[in-house]
Amino acid sequence: SVNIVAFGNERDGFSEDSQQPSLIWSYLGRSALISQIDSSLSASHVGNPVFTEYQACVFGNVRLVVHDCPVWGIFDSDWYTSCRLIGGADVIVIKYSVNDKTSFQELKDSYVPMVKKALNHCSVPVIISAIGARKNGVPCTCPLCTSDRRSCVTTSEGVQLAKELGATYLELHTLNDFYIQKYFGGVLEYFMIQSLNQKSSEKMKKRKKTQKCHRIKPPQLEQPEKMPILKGEASHYIADLHNLLCCCQCSDVAFYPEDLSTVVEAHKIILCSVSPLFMLLFEVKSPADIPDASIVQMAQSLFTVEPTTAFPPEPHGVPPCVPPVRVVVKDSVFCSCLPDILHFIYSGAFQWEQLEEDIKKKLKDPEKTEQVIEKVKCILKTPGKLNPVKDCRSHQIKRLYNTSLRLFFNTPVLADVIFKIQGATVPAHRAVLVARCEVMAAMFNGNYLEANSVLVPVYGVSKDTFLSFLEYLYTDSCCPASILQAMSLLICAEMYQVMRLQHICELYIITQLQSMPSRELASTSLSIVSLLKKAKFHNSDCLSTWLLHFIATNYLIFSQKPEFQELSVEERNFVEVHRWPSNLYLKQLAEYRNYIHSQKCHCTVM
Repeated sequence: SVNIVAFGNERDGFSEDSQQPSLIWSYLGRSALISQIDSSLSASHVGNPVFTEYQACVFGNVRLVVHDCPVWGIFDSDWYTSCRLIGGADVIVIKYSVNDKTSFQELKDSYVPMVKKALNHCSVPVIISAIGARKNGVPCTCPLCTSDRRSCVTTSEGVQLAKELGATYLELHTLNDFYIQKYFGGVLEYFMIQSLNQKSSEKMKKRKKTQKCHRIKPPQLEQPEKMPILKGEASHYIADLHNLLCCCQCSDVAFYPEDLSTVVEAHKIILCSVSPLFMLLFEVKSPADIPDASIVQMAQSLFTVEPTTAFPPEPHGVPPCVPPVRVVVKDSVFCSCLPDILHFIYSGAFQWEQLEEDIKKKLKDPEKTEQVIEKVKCILKTPGKLNPVKDCRSHQIKRLYNTSLRLFFNTPVLADVIFKIQGATVPAHRAVLVARCEVMAAMFNGNYLEANSVLVPVYGVSKDTFLSFLEYLYTDSCCPASILQAMSLLICAEMYQVMRLQHICELYIITQLQSMPSRELASTSLSIVSLLKKAKFHNSDCLSTWLLHFIATNYLIFSQKPEFQELSVEERNFVEVHRWPSNLYLKQLAEYRNYIHSQKCHCTVM
């Protein structure tokens, strides 16, 4: 159906022809598309009908309902009815006489705002019809007249009103067949067709939506279970090296004042890793290797290394009992602050403000404090580079160990232990090993053969894996080249109980497997079940649990591989319970496919 609402009076209130038919009635009576016209009057106000309702058929079998409201007062007297009429309208027609400017002005000022409010931004087409031929008579000269009611409404005024409403403007000079049928009727019928097309489209969408709701839907594939989250372990690299100073294990340097009243023990490897001055002092470098003369002068003026007695080598690789190197500190003030300076160095050499505060509290003399601070800066100075601690603060100074200890990794310089593995030798430093690995601390300090041996054999791991393990101890970082290498390193870390390295290897394996595409996972020769067996055997509970979930999540891939049969009964049951996609989904999917391909499923379009 199509609903049309017409407002306004097209007759001139001062016209003598009061029997002139209305625009709507003229169109209904003359249009060849209209049939079966029926009309009825609404309730009246002071003898005038509020609106006339016409019912007819258009375009053959389309129901047409027209409400013709000649009195604008309906907006004043019955706002609800007027809003209901506009809300249900498919086309709105506004009529006025071009010879009644008073009524037009009232329409423009009072009722057009009401129409706009009732429309409330609805996209309902509006037709404004200016009816009649303009009569340019003599204006009234009566002094009591406040307006010239005989003046005409101009075309520009009508067009401006149409712009305000976003309407189509028509001028009908007379209600003859041309203006009624072809001009007004053509525009009205265009909007009626547009309305019918829109309703048909909405009806089709609604029908498709209803059909879609009644159609059997494919089964919904749920997301796989979330994998266990592996949490990393915080680094305790600096704490390990600081504890080495506090426990005085494997110390090979002893600092004394000139009166030999006190002693402070330390480790060459740690001191040389942060200072070229100590490298010069312990003959790791010669004065020719130090281009900065101030460092050489500071070493000569501040320290004296006492000569040590050479001991003959013991048989069977047993190390001689070598006492620590004795170093005399010539500056008594600096020597009194040496314990604080060593704590600063062993703590990573980045807590600069704390060192300054400790020295100030101990000396209580600004001049002496400044002298000691300058000597510390000279000790930590790198030749050829800007002083890393000068004019810097803690948040700007990075840890030195994780890069500088790398200089002594797998080198014989200052090495005091040699590992023999797969026919090759690997030099190392007991101080670093004891600080970073509890198993090696017990091995080198307990009643074990290794405690008194320079040459220590290693079994159960390859040379490359053991080198990667030592690299982690020296640098607190590792970069496995593959998943298999990471698993080998994990086994070595479990052997020596270095838990953080074990967690790093677990995380590397998980990350690599997660980033592997399904096609690569299906074609890879890497045995995930073998990794699972190794993870369980070496007590890597987090990795073994994750690998089980990984196999279950990729069930369709792993169930086709021969290695799947190597799973234990318990593991197989776990995978079957947590498999993705589930058996229920695959069953529902098979039923849906059978339904789609069966004869019962007909094409909804045909």
